Amino acid sequence: MKIVYLQGIACLLVLSCGSAWAQTNNNTGTIAGTVYLERTGEPLHGVRVVLSPVGRSVESGEDGKYEFQNVPAGAFDVIAINPGLTDEHQRIQLAAGESQTADFRLRIAAIRDNVTVTATGREEVVTNALQSVAVLDLTQLPIRSSASLGEVLQDEAGISKRSSGPGSGRPVIRGFDGDRVLVMQDGMRTGTLASQSSDHGEPIDVNQLERIEVVRGPSTLLYGSNAIGGVVNAISRHDVHQHASPGVRGFITGTGGSNNGLGGSSAGFELGVGNWQFWASGGGQRTGNYQTPTGEIRNSQARIAQTQGGLGYYGNKFFANFNYTFTDSLYGVPAEAEEEHEGEEEEEGHHHEAPELLLRRHNYRGTFGMKDVGFLETITAKVNYTNYKHDEIVEGATETEFFNKQLTYRIQFDQKKKDRSSGSFGVWGTHRDYKIFGAESIAPPTMQNSFAAFTVQNLDFESGTRLQFGGRVERNAYDPLGLIKRSFIGFSGSAGISQRLWKGGALAFNYTHSYRAPALEELYNNGPHPGNATFEIGNPNLKRERNDGIDVSLRHQTARLRGEFNAFYYNLKDFVYFSPTGDFDDGLPVANYAQGDSRFRGLEGKLDVALRNYFWINLGLDAVNARLTATDTPLPRIPPVRGRLGFDARFKGLSFKPEVILAQSQTGVFGTETPTAGYAVMNLQGSYTLAQQHRVHVFSVNVFNAGDALYRNHLSLLKSFAPEIGRGVRFAYNVQFF
Repeated sequence: MKIVYLQGIACLLVLSCGSAWAQTNNNTGTIAGTVYLERTGEPLHGVRVVLSPVGRSVESGEDGKYEFQNVPAGAFDVIAINPGLTDEHQRIQLAAGESQTADFRLRIAAIRDNVTVTATGREEVVTNALQSVAVLDLTQLPIRSSASLGEVLQDEAGISKRSSGPGSGRPVIRGFDGDRVLVMQDGMRTGTLASQSSDHGEPIDVNQLERIEVVRGPSTLLYGSNAIGGVVNAISRHDVHQHASPGVRGFITGTGGSNNGLGGSSAGFELGVGNWQFWASGGGQRTGNYQTPTGEIRNSQARIAQTQGGLGYYGNKFFANFNYTFTDSLYGVPAEAEEEHEGEEEEEGHHHEAPELLLRRHNYRGTFGMKDVGFLETITAKVNYTNYKHDEIVEGATETEFFNKQLTYRIQFDQKKKDRSSGSFGVWGTHRDYKIFGAESIAPPTMQNSFAAFTVQNLDFESGTRLQFGGRVERNAYDPLGLIKRSFIGFSGSAGISQRLWKGGALAFNYTHSYRAPALEELYNNGPHPGNATFEIGNPNLKRERNDGIDVSLRHQTARLRGEFNAFYYNLKDFVYFSPTGDFDDGLPVANYAQGDSRFRGLEGKLDVALRNYFWINLGLDAVNARLTATDTPLPRIPPVRGRLGFDARFKGLSFKPEVILAQSQTGVFGTETPTAGYAVMNLQGSYTLAQQHRVHVFSVNVFNAGDALYRNHLSLLKSFAPEIGRGVRFAYNVQFF
């Protein structure tokens, strides 16, 4: 009854947030235009045009024309998006009953007006978002092709890679890892177990994605307490195109490479017939053992295969779609070579095994919605069910089986823009059934239930000032078999302001108060966990984490200069961390889950400068410092300071981009953690883009670690015997047709 009462009160509070927008404005206007390919002057078909902040989108027709009708008076960003070409946007001030024209000429260029949907739940230009966002699209993803998200994203500013080998790499954002970084696919949780252990991966084939968006910093308002450190959202093509478009469009991608024997391909299509849309895609990739300057790392192979398909109906007032995805992945966890232990006496219970992890994930998702409902632009309901299983296999026998069944729903109400105001509110919930059987049964079967209500509101002023504020109430409850039940209720809130300082320049300031319930493994694990290289002892009496954080961002983007500088400071009360006891059990160091106050501070910077139209300088820097405040002790697994220096020489569709990545040694370490030396890695990337009226071709080649440097990832649990990959070359080809 208490749960029902809480849910009812939360729903009423959230719904009341929208009551102020209950009046509608009938004095609407029209925004229309034509999209051209600048190189030839031909009209571009199939370009997606977005009206922000209302979140409406249309596609250009065969004649390149598009139109938005019934647009209320106010200021809007109109954004034309076609991966492989520039994303262009125009600012429109529309008066009541007025019609305005916004034409676009898309071209191949070094910098682009990237778009994000993850930051606010509605598509907007990245430079307008209050939070810092990184975006990689389908023209960039194939050349970084890998079986893990961590490998793909590790060179982005503020993002590092935690892993126990190439198949299990997972993003670390600003030093936050595990349950503090939420990985989603198409805006919903993946339902995997990758946050619980460094040897568990996120089974997502990046070659089938439209783009990956990373929100750096707390994103708990929209996505819950697991996003206290940030969000990674893998977005499929069908999820982007939420409307019927007549005809056929699709993509084909192929990748290959040396060093680890990379090979992969994927393809997909969308077919529009009337108000109906059908889609399907499939593909996969594989790698063998990778080579380092010290030799081959055995059992580092990986493969992933993924297929998906679905259909949708998109009418004038109602829309619905269904999608099914099946993912199958198998990867090895590197183990020390036997010869390294010759003559050594092994500790009791310590084994140098080479396990493999076999993952299978079935995902079912339904989306239903209505448009233009009173004061609401849209009402969208998503229901997502994931049936996930993975087996840990040693010498051909399954030692441990993990099962995770998770049902998640989300209902979001997007308000119509009225004068200066816009926003959204909604409810979210999840039910999880988690079980382990076998040698690593270190947590009991557990049921987890969560519910939340949230709202995010915006005020935009003609002076270039934007205010954003919101709140979220969330309850998380655990019901483990045979152990104490726990439940947590917390509030997250934020307030931010963005001010346009000059043409192309803006300053954003954001304050966030967020909470995180302890994760299941932090509460209930008790036993040997080789994946984290510890004998873990959970604490069912842990308290919730609370974070008060400040983010400041200065941005500038014009035709010949793009720069962003971010600084952050987070003060976390009752931060949960591993606390080594100094003892060993079952051949592993014993560690308790303990709590203590901590603070994170750091910065990220990125600057792209055109010295000539054909020559750009690319600079980057990121750093994070995280400590327990009571003892001034460094926290474990914090990435070192990194810098980037490179240039981009361009001629028409041809680009040549060498870069050097520099990392400082990491000597400020926690407990028995091992320091790592600094390093310098050189990469050489070249690409050629051929843009046509109905196709965009991208050919890419990347020589990675060109100097064959020996270096180690500080966040890898296997760094002592498994350094990072040596010199190799990767090829990729991608074609989009529309």
